[in-house]
Amino acid sequence: MQLKVDERLEAYRRMLRIRRFEEEGMRQTKAGKIPGWFHASVGQEAAVVGACLALRGDDAMTGTHRSHGHPIGKGAHLDSLMAELMGKEGGICKGRGGSMHFADKSVGIISESGIVGGGIPLATGCAFSAMVRGVDQVTLCFFGDGAVNQGTFHESLNMASLWKLPVVYLCENNGYAISTSVAQSHGQPDIALRAAGYGMPGIRVDGQDVRAVYEAAAQAVVRARAGEGPTLIVANTYRFDEHNFGLVIPRQPYRPIEEVEAHKRDRDPILLYRAVLLEEGVNEKTLGVIEHEVAEAVKQAVEFALASPMPRLETLPDYMFNSPLANSHSFVDGLERN
Repeated sequence: MQLKVDERLEAYRRMLRIRRFEEEGMRQTKAGKIPGWFHASVGQEAAVVGACLALRGDDAMTGTHRSHGHPIGKGAHLDSLMAELMGKEGGICKGRGGSMHFADKSVGIISESGIVGGGIPLATGCAFSAMVRGVDQVTLCFFGDGAVNQGTFHESLNMASLWKLPVVYLCENNGYAISTSVAQSHGQPDIALRAAGYGMPGIRVDGQDVRAVYEAAAQAVVRARAGEGPTLIVANTYRFDEHNFGLVIPRQPYRPIEEVEAHKRDRDPILLYRAVLLEEGVNEKTLGVIEHEVAEAVKQAVEFALASPMPRLETLPDYMFNSPLANSHSFVDGLERN
């Protein structure tokens, strides 16, 4: 399976939207406009977009703590996403989710999670729901190499295999769980081999090649939709920045500076794919139009987010629980009086 002509340009557009959105996010974090931590996926855009392009609009998805790129990879609007990162009322979760805990039903993201591997059982449950409801929806589950050693990974893959659930597990293997390398933490560093223990295909792909990721994901989605069960895809990729923007890790450098610079110079997925498109006959003007459109969209997203109001203090308990009482404010006021 290969990307069609229009899909190839859309792949470039979405990768660039993720890159420019997160670069702007880091600037806004440094300016104090985005509270909390900001985990950028710069360098990992091909793994995200390639997998997302294999999905239908009604397919579901779970993310990680590094998940600004996942909704963008599936076509989300930037305005409400930037507002969410700023904790604003105009955000997709009205500012309640922030950078690491939002959901976006418009593109099928049922959750992301600040807990390592937290989305894996949720994706498995979502796939089980599709099977019970008798629909052919597929769930795409993103997680990092650090999550592979979590118990939820093994329990979920075993359950999905037993019941042939329509789920695709995609490991964005960037080589480091914060500062701990795969070689230091995995008895079997070839993560794709883990799939054999659960009777499912384990596929390795170059996570810097959007076409390779798409082809692997498309095959896994077809398999899942046909009732043949889950697939584990390991997209070997690389994050260009630190685990968390602005975080100073005491044991630096935990990865050689030469390694980082070599990936930025030779393995940038956007530059690699731009060169492919030019070789295939796409002209510079077409790519320039896309690049201008992306820049304007990110600029508009920042303007929207900055203009959006902060949530009012009295709305703090809203959306926190589903109370059987008609007036949740009265319930909370009563608790305060007591």
